[in-house]
Amino acid sequence: MTTASVSTARKAAVQAISDDVVRRSARKRRMYVRVVAACDTTVIVLALLGGYLYRFTTSEPRDGVAYLPIGVAIASGWLLWLRYVRAYDDRVLGYGSDEYRRVAGASMRLAGTVAIVGYIIDIGVSRGFLAIAFISGTVGLITLRWVARKRLHRARAHGGGWSHRLLVVGDAAHVLELIRQLRREPYTGYRVVGACIPEALVAPPLPGTPPQHLGDVPVVGSFRRIIESATAARADTIAVTGSAELTASRLRRLGWQLEGTGIELVVAPALTDVAGPRIHTRPVAGLPLIHVEQPDFRGAGKIVKNVVERLLAGFALLVFLPLLVGLALMIKIDSRGPVLFRQKRVGQHGQEFSVFKFRTMVLGADKMLSELSMLNESDGLLFKMRSDPRVTRVGRFLRKYSLDELPQFVNVVRGDMSLVGPRPPLPSEVAQYDGDVARRLLVKPGITGLWQVSGRSDLTWEDGIRLDLFYVENWSLTSDITILWKTLGAVIKSRGAY
Repeated sequence: MTTASVSTARKAAVQAISDDVVRRSARKRRMYVRVVAACDTTVIVLALLGGYLYRFTTSEPRDGVAYLPIGVAIASGWLLWLRYVRAYDDRVLGYGSDEYRRVAGASMRLAGTVAIVGYIIDIGVSRGFLAIAFISGTVGLITLRWVARKRLHRARAHGGGWSHRLLVVGDAAHVLELIRQLRREPYTGYRVVGACIPEALVAPPLPGTPPQHLGDVPVVGSFRRIIESATAARADTIAVTGSAELTASRLRRLGWQLEGTGIELVVAPALTDVAGPRIHTRPVAGLPLIHVEQPDFRGAGKIVKNVVERLLAGFALLVFLPLLVGLALMIKIDSRGPVLFRQKRVGQHGQEFSVFKFRTMVLGADKMLSELSMLNESDGLLFKMRSDPRVTRVGRFLRKYSLDELPQFVNVVRGDMSLVGPRPPLPSEVAQYDGDVARRLLVKPGITGLWQVSGRSDLTWEDGIRLDLFYVENWSLTSDITILWKTLGAVIKSRGAY
């Protein structure tokens, strides 16, 4: 066999392997959708059955009411409505809170429709049966989606073909930024397999030299050969980011060229760290203009957040009172000094307040800080040290499970803090803020926040600031509930706590 024949056979074998990888990746995503749909069906059937058994355990159904066909009709309508709102769309599953909103919205709309139709026709269906079925079904569907999402995120983080194969197109700087953001959160399901950059930046291949890379991502082509490059890299999605050469007409032609190829096209605008609810695409004069709503810093939502959080904090203080007393005794027995530690922090609009925490360090810890400054493990304004000698034995336990922050419920009741918000900064930190970072002070600081559920002390200064600013710009009551739920898991796992 000639050298050319061997090379051709090797290329064919590599292409066959790559094609198989793409097919297996698509097959796994389709399988996930089918599993979610099957689980949804099971939850809905069990909810209807449970509602029937609970309602009619001690009494008989009303004569003439056929609950079996009614249950089948409701289950079928429920599943059809979930499909109508695209709750099984591969582009929605596993991303953000939109999936949960679609499930909850479809369930509530169906419940309202059934209630109205039942009232008009008066077929005599038990309201207790419907209430129990829809409430338990909605909770069950959302819980199941959460469990399935966690498994999907773990599978995506470990590779194995669960992610989309992504070709990134744009200027080098924009390509690197998008790659960095996607790799920061691998569970989102995009694996970058190549990059296309402007023709002038593509280095001509030379014998014996390695292929051109951006970081560790291979440059597989230029703007002139985007389709061919995507095919060569076995990409199933093309992400177009910023570049002056990618005009509207070129982008439109690229969309036309992708018709029938099975390759999806996504556009990553320069606008970053803005959540979906604030973004609305509206066609104007044939242009898909992106409208960005202003951040919500006042209004009914803020009033509801403030009232609800104060009530919850007061309730938490009553519930945790025995625990608070027990922890106070442990601190007092373990080391000399007061039980509570009070420190000046900066709150909303730059107002200073005293934050309450259980003391976790020895007396005089502040005076020892200068001696330990060379051992700082933080890359920003904070002092972080995994094995800080100033922390007491009980203090390490309290910090591991964030129990030292329980007294901050008092700050929430007083109105100094929120349950969810940016990390409360020190005055010395605020004195070094630039204009962008100072936006953290537009809202109240929180006991927990995105920084708490994303790694706590393991985060870099830059990532911590990015998460805080993202929360400030995009907060919502729904996101607060999600963060509170995730906080429980972060505390139990004691991730990034020291």
